Amino acid sequence: MMPYEESGRPAEKHAGPVIKRGKQYDVTTTDQRLLDTAGPTDWVHTDPWRVLRIQAEFIEGFGALAELGPAISVFGSARTLPDDPYYELAVDLGKRLVGADYAVITGGGPGIMEAANKGAHEAGGTSVGLGIELPFEQGINDYVDLAINFRYFFARKTMFVKYAQGFVVFPGGYGTLDELFEAMTLVQTHKVTAFPIILVGTSYWKGLVDWLRDTLVADKKISAVDIDLLTITDELDEVMSALAKAEALRHAAGRE
Repeated sequence: MMPYEESGRPAEKHAGPVIKRGKQYDVTTTDQRLLDTAGPTDWVHTDPWRVLRIQAEFIEGFGALAELGPAISVFGSARTLPDDPYYELAVDLGKRLVGADYAVITGGGPGIMEAANKGAHEAGGTSVGLGIELPFEQGINDYVDLAINFRYFFARKTMFVKYAQGFVVFPGGYGTLDELFEAMTLVQTHKVTAFPIILVGTSYWKGLVDWLRDTLVADKKISAVDIDLLTITDELDEVMSALAKAEALRHAAGRE
């Protein structure tokens, strides 16, 4: 039966900013539900509780990375094997980034992520892995010195951008493309500035860049200058040069 006040109006209950009436009205209190351990446990999977988990992920990420210093996020396929030339190139990049006083941030998994972390670790730098909970568990690779595991992709992706001065992207699949296009969108819309996006592997990325130019630009879905958001190379010297140029622009603009 729907509860009513003596005045005949539907009873209502205030739970913080939420007002409950009619069928939504309940007679228990927040303290009661907190202290009464009996009852179902499915509350831990409800949307309000997820908000707290999301908040906690941001707090943990911000707290762990706040004093990281300059860093570069490196992306690429988890399926790249150690005998792949791109694996060795990513190891070399990790070492070079440490030599340029950057920390290295990856997704913490195998493949290119492991290679970049390995290079940073062996060079004595800061090797960071931002893992993600997946149905097919990958775990954090052995070369990560500072690891954070996330439940939510969007919280993790914020950390990749917020604490990095640029992206270096090796050949990869959907996850790599997701990070790549997120970064391109943020730079295109000026959400982040002086933020280089460097693609390693000209033969691998050529088809994508040609499609962007021949389809999206030709159909006026993006501007021709949007292609210039990308630096495409096979040479790590060019990668480091692009990062140094962006660093100089940040200093000139007073964004050290």
